[in-house]
Amino acid sequence: MSAKEKPKFAMYWAASCGGCEIAVLNIHEKILEFDANFNVVFWPVAMDAKYKDVEAMKDGEILLTLFNGGIRNSENKHIAELLRKKSQLLVAFGSCACEGGIPALANLSTVDEIFETAYHTISTENPDGIHPQPEYKMPEGTITIPALEPVYRTLDQVVDVDYYVPGCPPESEQIAAVIDVVISVLQGKAELPPKGSILGVGNSTVCDECNRKRGVKKIKGFKRIYELERIDPEICLLEQGVLCNGPATASGCSARCPNSGAACTGCYGPAVGVVDYGAQMIGAIASVIDSQDPDEIDEILDGLVDPAGSFYRYNLAGSLLRTGAATWQAK
Repeated sequence: MSAKEKPKFAMYWAASCGGCEIAVLNIHEKILEFDANFNVVFWPVAMDAKYKDVEAMKDGEILLTLFNGGIRNSENKHIAELLRKKSQLLVAFGSCACEGGIPALANLSTVDEIFETAYHTISTENPDGIHPQPEYKMPEGTITIPALEPVYRTLDQVVDVDYYVPGCPPESEQIAAVIDVVISVLQGKAELPPKGSILGVGNSTVCDECNRKRGVKKIKGFKRIYELERIDPEICLLEQGVLCNGPATASGCSARCPNSGAACTGCYGPAVGVVDYGAQMIGAIASVIDSQDPDEIDEILDGLVDPAGSFYRYNLAGSLLRTGAATWQAK
């Protein structure tokens, strides 16, 4: 099969850290099978690619696009709309595209507050108070840079999405499984799953994949792992007073973190049936607190140093909240 005959593939890195790009390369020899079946036409991090090349393509000319990262600026929005138009299948790839990811925690602050922190705090030397400008006139012409959007949005809050592959980043075996499905479809050996399907996740929670034992133990306080003298390698981390997001998080990662002694932080997104991730976690925490006294309960909850960052670390933009009050009012 020649490069001209092979279906076209694209991948784009929007507002995210780029870990999803690396995760694709972590499928090892499977990348050779991928290359044999696809013609990569747009992947800026891996090849010389220009937006004008994509703009010149026919609508639907790209078979599959993996879009990682959310929509934070005007460029992200433009490319999301462009790739939606040119792609038959658009996949929200990774936590940031699916749920918002860690960058979406910026939705708790307004754009002005973000600029104030970035350009006027102790870590930045900026005596002239210069801020980025979307346009700046120079003798040679006007220079433009992408303008920051008022809020960070998930991919499906901007364009129509066909499939979702969560994870921060998605597990390599899950990426390989998705590629196998697409290749099987191309070869006429399988059919695509229903539109809107979340690929690479199970129908249960991380807790169901975790090897740790769960009982009915109640706790009198929350601590970070490094604050504990000893972590029992067999007992549920939540029952040891360590905030673990396994009860609200979709399975599919083989519970790698809690099985290795690190708490689940929720990167695979809400489990099936979970309407709001943070609310589900609040319920899970309430079930292990050993007190009926309001003052004592408040003291126990004070051990949760960063509730917003803990309960909505990966999915604030995709949650019922989406933004903080100040950001919403400033939109």
